[in-house]
Amino acid sequence: MLEDRMAAARPITPAIGRQPSPPEAAAPWPAAYPKGYAVVDVETTGLARDDRIVSAAVYRLDTHGEVEDHWYTLVNPQRDPGPVWIHGLTSDMLSTAPLFPEIVPELSRRLEGRVLVAHNAMFDWSMIAREYARAEAEAPVRQRLCTIALSKELRLPLPNHKLESLAAHYGVKQEHAHHALDDARVLAEAFRPSLRLAAQANLRLPLLACQPLTEWTDGPAPRQRQSSSAYRPTSWRPSRKRPACPYPNPGRYEPGGRLVQGMRVAFSGDTSVDRELLEDRATEAGLHVASSVSRLTSLLVTNDPDARTSKTAKATAYGTPVIDEAAFMQLLQDVAPAPASG
Repeated sequence: MLEDRMAAARPITPAIGRQPSPPEAAAPWPAAYPKGYAVVDVETTGLARDDRIVSAAVYRLDTHGEVEDHWYTLVNPQRDPGPVWIHGLTSDMLSTAPLFPEIVPELSRRLEGRVLVAHNAMFDWSMIAREYARAEAEAPVRQRLCTIALSKELRLPLPNHKLESLAAHYGVKQEHAHHALDDARVLAEAFRPSLRLAAQANLRLPLLACQPLTEWTDGPAPRQRQSSSAYRPTSWRPSRKRPACPYPNPGRYEPGGRLVQGMRVAFSGDTSVDRELLEDRATEAGLHVASSVSRLTSLLVTNDPDARTSKTAKATAYGTPVIDEAAFMQLLQDVAPAPASG
């Protein structure tokens, strides 16, 4: 087992407060709830697809959100550490840290069989999945739960969706913001009462599927000067301007038929092929990659059609056809040319 590697400049003694007993028999725990959770936080060199993890922390929780143990490590990103003014980790501090492939066995042991829980979970999961892909390994995570989505489901009276606001709501004291171990501790303490509120209301947890990467790219992405206020965006991927589709929209995709150049295709959720590559292939085939779903959308591609996202909800409302990634990749092999104009 790897030792907890604490940043020398930021000593932290993780302390979880006294934990209440599980709910009484009068309010039985929902049988469909996960059997264990891994509360995760990672600090990174930045936000782009070629950025790296510089530290990671995991708090393992049982079925009812009780803490079982915790783990923390620095990670040598093999490049500049990025926003030192945010995470406080310098090149000297990271020079003797293990490389990500070296922490894979221990990190996998702590994630296996558990739901990954994070604040803005799409970001943390994407960074972890990409690091595993670089290490030619597969993260043993099949579902994630975003505490932002959970707080929305619970309708908590928060002024915003920052971690410090969630912590303040439950009276959890944050010692060192943007230190992975302390952020994970704070989230674990705030997640426990949220989980219990959800259980008491027999609320369906906002679980999303995690799709490990099978194809990916590390090409550099456009970067903007980062500030602490913009460090954790709502989406982990930087926006990228694509050329306009030269073909008119021929309408909806007909299930069982062929894709036609000009069709508007939207993507939702995790994909086994890196999203950038998938969108590039769709563009090269003559399809219009749409960032949202509207009445004009021809097709929605998602591996998790039951996820309650805005795109799947709109697709249902508009009657937009929905297929999974494997079916879409098959259809991409034989895209029909755009109808001749006039």
